[in-house]
Amino acid sequence: MISYEIYSTGFGEVGIAADDEGIVALEFHSAERPMRLEKDWQRQSTAQTDLAARQLEEYFAGGRRDFELPLNPRGTDFQRRVWDELLRIPYGNTRSYREQAEALGNLKAIRAVARANGANRIAVVIPCHRVIGADGSLTGYAGGLEMKARLLTLEGAGFVQQNQLL
Repeated sequence: MISYEIYSTGFGEVGIAADDEGIVALEFHSAERPMRLEKDWQRQSTAQTDLAARQLEEYFAGGRRDFELPLNPRGTDFQRRVWDELLRIPYGNTRSYREQAEALGNLKAIRAVARANGANRIAVVIPCHRVIGADGSLTGYAGGLEMKARLLTLEGAGFVQQNQLL
């Protein structure tokens, strides 16, 4: 069974879902971008969702750089490899999709890497927000580009800020 809860944080509402093995989803939640709920999910906080919410608040407050959470991302073998590579991007650093594909040993997989990043349902903890365009510009993010900019700014990461985000 997968349980989820919506938590209020300093960065807005966040939906966190977990099963017995770990966190399966952590998504920003708003009227414009609601959490993507699965049919069999039950709204109920658990020790795992509460722990994730506490650690996320610590991160948002600037007191946490690494998460200590059991993760159970749902995806293909390739997606899991991409997400594992995301976990290797240090706090405050960024990487381009090209660099991520190179790290996976397949430069031709840039578009597949971008799609796998977009399929990541465990935001912030699996830090797809740290992947930006080769020119330093912000690229797509499920939580929106403004949220991506806020997260990168929190971490002190460099990026080119587009005018619409100012």
